[in-house]
Amino acid sequence: MSKQYDLVVIGGGTAGLVAAHGAAGIGASVAMIEPNHPGGDCLWHGCVPSKRLLAAAHAAHVMRTAGKHGITPVEPEIDFAAVMTHIRSAQNHIAHHDSVERLENAGVDVIPAMGKFIGEGEIDAGGQTVHYRKAMIATGASPIVPGIPGLRESNPLTSDSVWELTELPKRLVVIGGGAIGSELSQAFRRLGSEVTLVEALPRLLNTVGANVGELIVKRFEAEGMNVMEDAKVTGVEGSASTGDLVVIVNDEIRVEADQVLVAVGRRPNTANLDLNAVGVELTERGHVQVDDKLETTNDHIYAGGDVIGKMPFTHTAGMHGSLVVSNALFGLRRNADHERIPFAIFTDPEVASVGRITPEGDEELTVSHFDYEQLDRQVTTGDPVGFVDLFTDSRGRLVGATVVGETAGETINEMTARVLAGDKLRDIGQMVRPYPTFAEGPAKAANEVLRDQFFSDRVRKFTRPVLSLLRKIDKP
Repeated sequence: MSKQYDLVVIGGGTAGLVAAHGAAGIGASVAMIEPNHPGGDCLWHGCVPSKRLLAAAHAAHVMRTAGKHGITPVEPEIDFAAVMTHIRSAQNHIAHHDSVERLENAGVDVIPAMGKFIGEGEIDAGGQTVHYRKAMIATGASPIVPGIPGLRESNPLTSDSVWELTELPKRLVVIGGGAIGSELSQAFRRLGSEVTLVEALPRLLNTVGANVGELIVKRFEAEGMNVMEDAKVTGVEGSASTGDLVVIVNDEIRVEADQVLVAVGRRPNTANLDLNAVGVELTERGHVQVDDKLETTNDHIYAGGDVIGKMPFTHTAGMHGSLVVSNALFGLRRNADHERIPFAIFTDPEVASVGRITPEGDEELTVSHFDYEQLDRQVTTGDPVGFVDLFTDSRGRLVGATVVGETAGETINEMTARVLAGDKLRDIGQMVRPYPTFAEGPAKAANEVLRDQFFSDRVRKFTRPVLSLLRKIDKP
């Protein structure tokens, strides 16, 4: 009789890697079914290559804008092939941590095949039947290419295929103004492409506050990008390969381009899993349906990462992998708290948020705002742009925060801890931070509110007579 594994993971992205390493580390028998190189979207198509691209774009921008520091600016010469080489170097440097060798050294049996369920406790992996006590679906998601007339025939780029470019597009149209579309648009613009960014919704970055999108659009336009909000691509003519590419917006605006990059969302990879064989149900949007414990509608199968459609970020997937180890293998009932997981968008300036951040329709929330034009550390960069919004509930507890500015992705970590602890504004304001730092931003926002509360006529009516009495008593 073939071996039955304690845990079989289908998919070698972040969620699957964390689950496999975690389960093997505590002594469980583990198999991972992954047809390609482990590492998933983060390593090969997402976080790692995009952040390396952003670093190159930032370097070009610094050279181009050095005048604000009293340094003669220069127009950088972009060697795009070299930029892509550095991206692959970063991927190869990190790939060791996610490699088959490291998995096998940790005690994980890696099966290089596609996996599909064939019955209770059984998975087919390239003709081999793998038996499991518990299984985890961690197959991730793939870019969506919408059915816009002519788009698929135009050979568009996606967040997966853009890393195959060998030449910088002179004219680039990006469809989709979410996190991926915004990051890549700014990067390619700073590297020298003429970029048109088209967003169908009324504003860019619609998952955060309207003031965030407005600020980012101003920055993009100041850098020479053409941003079209509340605009829909209604057709595409020609092809990138034939050099006659035209993108049609709102049926009438024609934008000539050398490449089109589609960034309108991702579709969960579930088509080849044969989930009906084991009674695993999908949501209306096609994601694997899970409860708060990440258990599917089959109590022997769990799921995590982008395939479940809840906060599709690498760090969320890592949390899912850890949670599945305890819940699936030991029957614990740990919940996945998605509401209080932070996220960051690595535009310049960066955008980071955690918790409840949309006061529209939420009458309980109070917003405390501080503009980074008054934050000394931001001013010293020569680019005093950004702000902090702190969101408190009716009891005065911090329940959400948005930070826009340099190192916002770092600053949000303290705010996440504050949200988890149920701290109030006074707790944030009382902590002493080094000066000058970006971390002072949230404290400034908190202190603005506290100052209004305590430096008031109401307080002075109480303190003045007390001070008068103390002057009479406490004479030197």
